[in-house]
Amino acid sequence: MKRNKKERQSLLIETIQDNPFITDEDLAEKFSVSVQTIRLDRLELSIPELRERIKHVAEKNFEDEVKSLPIDEVIGEMIDIQLDSTAISIFDVKEEHVFKRNKIARGHHLFAQANSLAVAVINDELALTAKANIHFTRSVKQGERVIAKARVISIENDRTKVEVISSVNNECVFKGEFDMFRSHSPEQ
Repeated sequence: MKRNKKERQSLLIETIQDNPFITDEDLAEKFSVSVQTIRLDRLELSIPELRERIKHVAEKNFEDEVKSLPIDEVIGEMIDIQLDSTAISIFDVKEEHVFKRNKIARGHHLFAQANSLAVAVINDELALTAKANIHFTRSVKQGERVIAKARVISIENDRTKVEVISSVNNECVFKGEFDMFRSHSPEQ
């Protein structure tokens, strides 16, 4: 349904407030307009692009929470974290992350996203990967968005087991179980 500019911009503000992680492409589809129209609307309304919105939310929400590494060392953009419980990050696969000949993401980028999320979820000043059991379940291509979700499975003394599942459009592309060393047990 076509809306006039004023209505569309009002709904645009509302939609982005409800979901700051929505892409310009999704907004264009939702409002049946071009991506360029959405970008012009955002510009006119002083709404930053997705990357800046994510960065702002992450810095505002997580900078003081993440103890095990600086927030800017997490690979991908952190969008949620509950220390010693769960964490989520997103990673947009760009040209510099893929093999030139086939545009498939290099595995170390997916591993780095998952591993840094496993470190970040630990509620300790020091968290190091002691062991990782990983599986790549499908290739990831340039232009795809990888959403990694970490979940703490167990905490025993100076070890924490973290499961990370990464997906593209709800399809699993990477699974990992990380055995993390921490300098203190949670009771200390």
